[in-house]
Amino acid sequence: MDLKSKVVERLIKYAKVYTTSDEESETIPSTKRQFDLAHMLVDELKSMGLEAEVDEHGYVYSELKGNVEGEPTIGLIAHMDTAPDMSGENVKPRLVENYDGGDINLDSDGKYVLSPKDFPELENKKGNTLIVTDGTTLLGSDDKSGIAEILTAVEYLLANPDIKRRNLKIGFTPDEEIGRGADMFDVKKFGADFAFTIDGGDLGGLEYENFNASNAKVTIEGRNVHPGSAKGKMKNSVIYSYELFSMLPVFDRPENTEGSEGFIHLNSIEGNVDKTVMSFIIRDFDKKAFEKKKEIMRKACEFIESKHDCKVILDMNDSYYNMREKIEEDMRPVELAMAAMKEADVVPVVTKVRGGTDGARLSYMGLPCPNVFTGGYNFHGRYEYAVTEEMEKAVETIINIAKVK
Repeated sequence: MDLKSKVVERLIKYAKVYTTSDEESETIPSTKRQFDLAHMLVDELKSMGLEAEVDEHGYVYSELKGNVEGEPTIGLIAHMDTAPDMSGENVKPRLVENYDGGDINLDSDGKYVLSPKDFPELENKKGNTLIVTDGTTLLGSDDKSGIAEILTAVEYLLANPDIKRRNLKIGFTPDEEIGRGADMFDVKKFGADFAFTIDGGDLGGLEYENFNASNAKVTIEGRNVHPGSAKGKMKNSVIYSYELFSMLPVFDRPENTEGSEGFIHLNSIEGNVDKTVMSFIIRDFDKKAFEKKKEIMRKACEFIESKHDCKVILDMNDSYYNMREKIEEDMRPVELAMAAMKEADVVPVVTKVRGGTDGARLSYMGLPCPNVFTGGYNFHGRYEYAVTEEMEKAVETIINIAKVK
């Protein structure tokens, strides 16, 4: 079986299915269109001879039974939705074969250029085959590459029944991109001892540490009066919002952080004299530093409210926590993933997720779940691309995870 051609064919097919999630929606899944891919995947799994179902919330469950007793049951998980940051409708993926290391014009007019000047990692992709967009949409490699890789590995294992393998549980989730991918995931029904989200990027990437995360909405209520008679009466909530933002540590902004450093990020601001709403995300790997950042936010809000005698409402809620605390209790999945990569001639690169992942929440729901690479890059935008040779290595890694020596 030609693993590369199979996985590429699947990604291109899945990328054309419109599955963008919607953070403003209150339904589960957030968009009905995600069912289109869910039903397609169920049909594909059934055509392989496996039992599969999609539940009322858009979660796909299936199983490839093992042929060796006494081994742990492994879960393989990927998400079906694409990020609302950019359009995922009418995606037109195309292949750039034997990439020459130079600029790639995504569209016919040369308006959108994928260039190593902007994305230096491209210099290491020379000679490979890339899957790119036409510049008007994202690609959806996050995480349709993961889905394609899981199903290609399953197909290979079914075609080679003599391979000794563990039980594999397969799960495809909606709404990961809006932070709800684990909301209705049935861990008990899934029945795995531990799992992997196949949802990373760079070749060899293995992640079992991520941010602790909180969302903060700050509403400042001012008082609007005619500016001609405003002295001593007007309370300008927009100006108060600027003052509040200036109180937050400048070096804790995302544009000034990297590696293990956390941040407080002003994501959006909207308002007028009468009322201004600020939306923040707060992130840190270290739990104590995370709590300190939240306390800074609380004190800044209290100060503005006291100084200007205005109402400041802080609505702050934790989203997820660092999965390392849970995974370090049982390092088997990390050790298994590293061994599987090495067997595929891939050098494991343990990195930290400077973001969130379904694996974080699932780990706290009792399913330890580190994250494995897919070979995709520049997620969530028009310059997204996937490297077919790295996708093939991801398939080999999944096969090795399943194999019993």
